Amino acid sequence: MTVNPDYLVLFFTTTSGASGDQLGSDEKEIVQLVWQVVDLATKKAGQVNELLVKPDHIELSEECQEVSELTEEALTEVEPLEEAIEQLNQRLCAEVDAGAGNTFYLCTDGQLHIRQVLHPEASSKNILLPECFFSFFDLRKEFKKKFPSEGELKDLNLQVMADCILKRHVEYYLLCIFCHQFSFPEKVNDKFETGTCSKMERVDDNTVIRARGLPWQSSDQDIARFFRGLNIAKGGAALCLNAQGRRNGEALVRFESEEHRDLAMQRHKHHMGTRYIEVYKATGEDFLKIAGGTSNEVAKFLSRENQVIVRMRGLPFTATAEQVLQFFSPACPVTDDSEGILFVRFPDGRPTGDAFVLFSCEEHAQNALKKHKDILGKRYIELFKSTAAEVQQVLNRYSSAPLIPVAPSPILSVVPPPTFMPPTAAVTGVRDCVRLRGLPYDATIQDILVFLGEYTADIKPHGVHMVLNLQGRPSGDAFIQMRSADRAFLAAQHCHKHSMKERYVEVFACSAQEMNIVLMGGTLNRSGLSPPPCLSPPSYTFPHGTAVLPSAAIYPSQFLLSPRPLAPTTAFYPASNPLYMNYTTYYPSPPGSPPNISYFPTGHTPSAGSVLSAPLIRMQGHAPSHAFNSGIKEILSMVHGYQVSLKYTHDLYKCVQNIFCYIKTAVIIAIVCT
Repeated sequence: MTVNPDYLVLFFTTTSGASGDQLGSDEKEIVQLVWQVVDLATKKAGQVNELLVKPDHIELSEECQEVSELTEEALTEVEPLEEAIEQLNQRLCAEVDAGAGNTFYLCTDGQLHIRQVLHPEASSKNILLPECFFSFFDLRKEFKKKFPSEGELKDLNLQVMADCILKRHVEYYLLCIFCHQFSFPEKVNDKFETGTCSKMERVDDNTVIRARGLPWQSSDQDIARFFRGLNIAKGGAALCLNAQGRRNGEALVRFESEEHRDLAMQRHKHHMGTRYIEVYKATGEDFLKIAGGTSNEVAKFLSRENQVIVRMRGLPFTATAEQVLQFFSPACPVTDDSEGILFVRFPDGRPTGDAFVLFSCEEHAQNALKKHKDILGKRYIELFKSTAAEVQQVLNRYSSAPLIPVAPSPILSVVPPPTFMPPTAAVTGVRDCVRLRGLPYDATIQDILVFLGEYTADIKPHGVHMVLNLQGRPSGDAFIQMRSADRAFLAAQHCHKHSMKERYVEVFACSAQEMNIVLMGGTLNRSGLSPPPCLSPPSYTFPHGTAVLPSAAIYPSQFLLSPRPLAPTTAFYPASNPLYMNYTTYYPSPPGSPPNISYFPTGHTPSAGSVLSAPLIRMQGHAPSHAFNSGIKEILSMVHGYQVSLKYTHDLYKCVQNIFCYIKTAVIIAIVCT
């Protein structure tokens, strides 16, 4: 948009923290506003004005005191930011005589004062900014337009620009500056626009970030609020879902330009409420996997702009559009009646029990959400506020082939599970384990030990289990096996909602049975246990002796839940039937835990004839190593802590060498207990 302002307002902010190129990166509050009005017609500048701002926490850094010469005492009697902004706007309008039709635009040294300081703080404090703060001129970009040969944009600042003027023909440069037309201001989006994205669309890798640590109930509007001041592309906030279709605390965000993506990276570990959010670079492919769609039906459904989407979960399979409309009427009418309802179906047309509904305004959507867990037919219905990206993900998930196919009947000899706990624990439901939820993503086992304090001594050997998500990153959950139910109860009571690295961690007592299910892909919530997606409900049983997932063995889920007796012969899975583990991993035991716990049941004696007669572990999808010796070392390091007999080492090397040569998609390791 081309403009022709009558005045420029040179605008400058100071925070109580860092300055210069790091301004705003530490989330510190504004303590000073400075401005000067320039009449573009007469080329005259007015006086310099200053407003001090009282922050919520009066604590000035040394850098702030040095740059601004402010003291903490001077800030105790001044107005807070909201009153200061209102006063600034009134004084500006009076000075430029806005009532007479004169227009003015702000002009700043770079982007940080507006995008990284003023808008984020105003958003966090729910301050409504005047319209003049949503468009401004970047002095560095205007200088670069006029003098394109004077260095890179990122290297420019006031001192560099002044030196460029002084070292050349001063009169020529000043003439160029005063004759420069300020016509194309920077724009700050005042709201986030929802929209659709096709999988065929090309997304620049340099415009996408991944945000982690989001509250589970956050929406795309909450993400836009966190990045307020930066321009997110239309439909550019995509919340990620886990294998169970629930939000996993991550989101992919696409910005309008690389410059805004780089500014977003500076908000790493800024806070959304009480949680800090991690920000990392991502790729356009990552974004399209989450937000991209190919269905014409979905595109038509989402083509209605400025609509609020609500997700329905738990619908009867016989539910119709008329029943859904009746469920919401009359307080919250659905947009376009039945056209505003999208049922989610499997590829063969069977309903999944999910649906998405459009509402024309936030008020109608909020009224609809009040019907959460109301009854439709004979079932209660769960309602959640949703997003366009979530619609795409859910439809993509159900319209494609199953992510986790049911495993075929086992051909491989399956080792009986180790007995890390009494066989009755899984049956009686003794709550002798502890679940930690909401861990920082960079938390280590040592952090967990420090967090548990005196209860660390009650952890069973090899008793720390940390759960990874589908991307192989920490999910924020961990399970701890304790020596008794009493100690598990006390640990949960004492440590619940204590902080670890600026995050409170929820601590619950649970049973080994519940832990085992979650480690293998199921879910544990207030409604009870949900089986792993790779199991059908009839096979969801818990036989005696079911144990937790051992640390170097990765078995298909149904083997652990329904162990089969050892087969008399040895065979392998065909490479054409890959197996997938949905949501599971195991971390090593705490430092000092005994590494010599018996891995196999007492009395198991390996045959002396061949390594292949010993119990086997199959590692599906292991990539062949370029260097054979290093590949063997990596494999042996993975089974560190489980005793491999030295007399079988040579045979083990020969066995794995043959497998590397002939079987490219799997590795079989023989582990022998001495």
